[in-house]
Amino acid sequence: MTYCVGLRLNSGLLFMSDTRTNAGLDNVSTFRKMHEWSAPGKAAITVMTAGNLATTQAVISLLDERSKAPSERAPSILEQPSMYQVARLVGDTLREVIAGHAETGQRADAAFNATMIVGGQIGEGEPRLFLVYPEGNFIEASEDTPFFQIGETKYGRPILVRAFDPNMGFEDAIKLLLVSFDSTIKANLSVGLPLDFQIYKAGSLTSAPIRRVERDDAYFQTISDGWGDALKLAFDSLPAFTLPDA
Repeated sequence: MTYCVGLRLNSGLLFMSDTRTNAGLDNVSTFRKMHEWSAPGKAAITVMTAGNLATTQAVISLLDERSKAPSERAPSILEQPSMYQVARLVGDTLREVIAGHAETGQRADAAFNATMIVGGQIGEGEPRLFLVYPEGNFIEASEDTPFFQIGETKYGRPILVRAFDPNMGFEDAIKLLLVSFDSTIKANLSVGLPLDFQIYKAGSLTSAPIRRVERDDAYFQTISDGWGDALKLAFDSLPAFTLPDA
C-alpha cells in the first residue's frame, strides 16, 4: 500500500510520501513514489502515486519519456501552459495506461487502479494542487480542502484535520506530516520508512531537492516518541468518566 500527502500552504506546497510496496508479508520492497519535473524559471511539477505499481510506473515512464524529446513525443508535461493542463495530461495518461491493461487482457478494475497527487507552478500562475482519480478526472485543492491524501489515508487524517493551518511555515508543516505518517506506520504494516518529502516555495519556479527520512533518522524517532508521550499525557489530563448509579 502507500501513504502520500500534499499540503497547500500560503507559502507554497509540501509533499511527503512513504516508499513501501508489498505483495504479501514476505515480499516487501522500496520504491520511490514522488517524481518531479523542472524547467528552472518556467515550471516546477511534482507527482506522487498510489495504487498498482505497474500502472504508476508506466504513467511516470510515459510522462518522463515525452518530456525528454517534446518535439517527437508530445505532449510534454513541461510544455503545458498551466497546472490545470498538467493535471489534465496526467489524468489522460493514467486513463491511457489503464485502458492499455484492458486491451492486453487485464481488466481495469481495482487491481490495476491508481490515484495521483499533482502539484506545482507554471509561469505567473499560482501554485496549485490536484488529486487525479483512476478515471482520469481530478479535483483541485482549495481553502476548504487544503490538502490531499492518497493510499492508506484514514490513520493519519485526524491530526491533519485538527492541526493543519495554511499559515504555518514549512518546518511546522513537515513536523505535522511526520506525526501523520508515524500514526499511519504504527497502524498499518503496508506503510513504512523511508519517507520522501519536498518543499516548493511559491514563486521559485524550480524544484527543491527531494529529501529522505531514513529508518534510523533521529528526529523522526524523537517525533514518534514525543507524540506518543503527549497523547498519554493528554489522555490522563481528561476528566474521568463517572458510571451512573445502578
